[in-house]
Amino acid sequence: MKTQRHTADYYINGLLEGDKFVLSKSITIIESSLLNDVDLSIQILNGVSGRSGSSKRIGITGVPGVGKSTFIETFGNYLISKGNKVAVLAIDPTSSMSGGSILGDKTRMNDLSRNANAFIRPSPTKKTLGGVSNNTRENILLCEAAGYDTVIVETVGVGQSETLVKGMVDFFLLLMLPGAGDDLQGIKKGIMEMADGIVINKADGDNIGTSKQAKLNYQSALHLFAPSESGWIPQVMMCSSIHKIGIEDVWQMILNHRDLLIGNGDLKKMRTAQNVDWFQEQVSRTLVARIFENKEYVKLRNQLEQSVLSEDLNPKEALSLMLNKIFPR
Repeated sequence: MKTQRHTADYYINGLLEGDKFVLSKSITIIESSLLNDVDLSIQILNGVSGRSGSSKRIGITGVPGVGKSTFIETFGNYLISKGNKVAVLAIDPTSSMSGGSILGDKTRMNDLSRNANAFIRPSPTKKTLGGVSNNTRENILLCEAAGYDTVIVETVGVGQSETLVKGMVDFFLLLMLPGAGDDLQGIKKGIMEMADGIVINKADGDNIGTSKQAKLNYQSALHLFAPSESGWIPQVMMCSSIHKIGIEDVWQMILNHRDLLIGNGDLKKMRTAQNVDWFQEQVSRTLVARIFENKEYVKLRNQLEQSVLSEDLNPKEALSLMLNKIFPR
């Protein structure tokens, strides 16, 4: 049975009215690789462009077990209590063997998912590096068009490759465990350098002492990094998602960061640079997809793969032959 597709106006109007069902269906279209859906998705994005771009975009990452989902649920409920509408784009890892994903974040945020002012959408990473899915940027725009003033991107937490999210959000938050990884050894330097703020989660009970020590260690480590161009100095905080301690301070840190970026004009510059990166990413992805939709080149690729498998060609030679076929000199 084919999935029903409406006109672009149906999705545009539904988004502008804040219809959660239409938002969910629009994201499904955005994530589709069918050519008809690609054309429809462009129409939808163009139709809501005037309502996009005004939200606070927050990326949240951390090692597995740090309590990202619990933190986001507590954080999201706090923001809603302050009059905000919160969308959570929860990115689930995809198996490299089966291609399937867990998509369990919505079930881990039961309380938040039932809130009328919250929207939670789990999406698979598929084969995308960076801890995000192929269409996270577009999904952010759709959530903004539907009236969500705060968009949280929960990333996979895969380690060193998790970098793309920094280029999609305004504030990049790194969650850490107290005493994890023997102080600083468990931290990937690249991720820590990108963080606008570090929050030590689960800072309660017997963890208070180790949390305070970890805070000192992280603060010392941050001083070793070059200051950001905006003048923002990354902060280290402690919180307890379960006991709802420190959540207000984390939000105030994010607001202070936003005020600084707006005041010095860096928020607009950053969003513009992110759009350029988005365009370049789309060009690369679309060109590759279109090439491999061509039956002639699929046949050539299969032939060259067999030649590499039989060791008649090395991978670089095979690539050169394919490029010469696609882009003849």
